[in-house]
Amino acid sequence: MSDAAAPSSRTAVVAAAIDLFAERGYDQTSVEQIAQAAGVSRSTFFRQFGGKEDVVFADHEVLLDETRAYLAHPHDDPWAAVCEASVRVFRHFAADPELARRRYAIVRQVPGLRDREIITVFRYERLFDEYLREALPGLDPLDAVGFAALVTAVHNHVLRRLMRGARVPASVLRRALDDVLRRYGVHPDGDDAAGDDLIVAAFPRRMPAAEVTRRLRASLVE
Repeated sequence: MSDAAAPSSRTAVVAAAIDLFAERGYDQTSVEQIAQAAGVSRSTFFRQFGGKEDVVFADHEVLLDETRAYLAHPHDDPWAAVCEASVRVFRHFAADPELARRRYAIVRQVPGLRDREIITVFRYERLFDEYLREALPGLDPLDAVGFAALVTAVHNHVLRRLMRGARVPASVLRRALDDVLRRYGVHPDGDDAAGDDLIVAAFPRRMPAAEVTRRLRASLVE
């Protein structure tokens, strides 16, 4: 099989696998049945996928590579770049919500797939975390991991709404991520766009950053 035919062949295998998993059940479906339904040989299947789990998560492997490549490009605003990367992933699944929902239903039914899903989510989070630390030298690791985790959590919350049947355009996620940027004080439009008051504070240089954060947070609540 030529390299040019590989993407369409992979797509056919994934589609056939999802159909069979939905019809017969994940555990009851064999690699041979998937290969036959997709019109490929067993050896071709294993050249493209390591096993049945890899078929279910094939899109994520491609998306992770694409996200890594996107973040490798220069970006004026690393915080906004992470949010845009999240939106790009969401758009992929929103482009074919029916297939995404069928895959989601299969994952929910199989404990091993649910575990794989958790690991996959963490891989996005770790990718965002590592990118921010590299793009912003000196950034507190807690800020990097916190932002990465919040973006990933918001993305998954909005995506689950899509998986459960709602019509959710990418603009919904964009608005939610705008709120994340404002919470961190890194929105491209600045705090004035959000209608926030300006707070000026002075602290001893020796005060731990965590205590500075605690006092500022207490002031904001007052």
